[in-house]
Amino acid sequence: MSENKFYGTGRRKRSIARVFLTPGKGFILINGQPFKDYLCRDTLATIVMQPLVAVENEKSYNINVNVNGGGLTGQAGAIRLGISRALLEVNGDYRSILKTRGFLTRDARKVERKKPGQPGARKNFQFSKR
Repeated sequence: MSENKFYGTGRRKRSIARVFLTPGKGFILINGQPFKDYLCRDTLATIVMQPLVAVENEKSYNINVNVNGGGLTGQAGAIRLGISRALLEVNGDYRSILKTRGFLTRDARKVERKKPGQPGARKNFQFSKR
């Protein structure tokens, strides 16, 4: 009895999400918790649901996510990318829909490192001419 499992990996900032899609009734678990309980904010829950809403499959798949690293916003972005990539494995025709909405593009922005001789990445100490 092999069940159809589809896999996608998503990354954003320091977060890495491993997403497993199985045919089901639309349950989403993140690290063993219901996704609305894990993410706390409604805006983050809508970010996670965006790819499913775009392809009109909100209630077609059960989704199990393992995510670690970063904060909740980065994790939500990583989960969205992972779900989008897993949906591509389900049906390649979804590519045009997901691509036009930007769900297949990895957000490459990361925190800029602190430089030596400065208090932060961009901030400098106060300049005094004399």
